[in-house]
Amino acid sequence: MNLDTLQTKLIAVARATPPNDRVPYAFEKRVMAHLMGRPVDSLGAWSTALWRAAVSCVAIVLLSGAWSLWSSHQQSKADFSQEFETAVFASAGSVDDAQ
Repeated sequence: MNLDTLQTKLIAVARATPPNDRVPYAFEKRVMAHLMGRPVDSLGAWSTALWRAAVSCVAIVLLSGAWSLWSSHQQSKADFSQEFETAVFASAGSVDDAQ
């Protein structure tokens, strides 16, 4: 589809169509003036942004949890408690040796 040709055709059709009296003169200016006169709802904007962030965070947590479970089954079946104990006491053992 050629966008230039489409644009030319649409502009030609729009110019050929006579103006309609159904839309009052300067209607869009009145609507925009009315919208500009309204106070800004900053609390609503913040709540919308935070809810969107919460949804994406939940999706990230679920995906990373699934990936973690899948990758743990693919690796060796080492006992997590033993690995954790070794990691915790490795740092404690190095402090005792220095004294």
